[in-house]
Amino acid sequence: MTINFNELNNLQLDVLREVGNIGAGNAVSALAKMVNRKIDMSVPKVKILEFNEIPDMLNAPEEPVVGILLGMTGDITGHILFMLDKKSARLLVNMLFGFKESTSEEFDELEMSAIKELGNIMTGSYVAALSMLTNLKILCSVPNVAIDMAGAILSVPAIEFGMLGETVLYIASEFNEGDNKVIGDFFLIPDLGSYETLLKTLGVII
Repeated sequence: MTINFNELNNLQLDVLREVGNIGAGNAVSALAKMVNRKIDMSVPKVKILEFNEIPDMLNAPEEPVVGILLGMTGDITGHILFMLDKKSARLLVNMLFGFKESTSEEFDELEMSAIKELGNIMTGSYVAALSMLTNLKILCSVPNVAIDMAGAILSVPAIEFGMLGETVLYIASEFNEGDNKVIGDFFLIPDLGSYETLLKTLGVII
């Protein structure tokens, strides 16, 4: 069976959006525990996009961003990507290390390691929520972190489109700690067979 995402009904789309909501909420809860601060999250914007539509969804696709990419194996295969603009990444590092005024857009080796761990915990928590919701076994690879233009970072999973589908579950998240606003984008990029597995497990296709 091949899923045509243009023909998904409202129930199926709502279920996929709810998966995005729950995963993003779980990830932000994990972040709050890690930095030991109260963090509020706005309702995520969840969309199903063609892969080539992603750059148009980003505010400034030519600007450097921080990307954390993990592979998924097990009952669902594909990738999950978490992207932050550099300002948001700096805010997270400041929260973690207790820096008060640092606005530098450059990150030393220790800070890059911290960003990698933050991304690892947030994306891992997202996948854990997905696994718990579906009772599917999903394993994550060691994350890779890079600072580059969004298009360059997105090219990594695109290269593997011989095995992956062209549809992405896009979750735009905004969370706040006091007056600090962090904007992060999650991209769940399963192969087409994994979308079918996901929808069957959630009971919206048979």
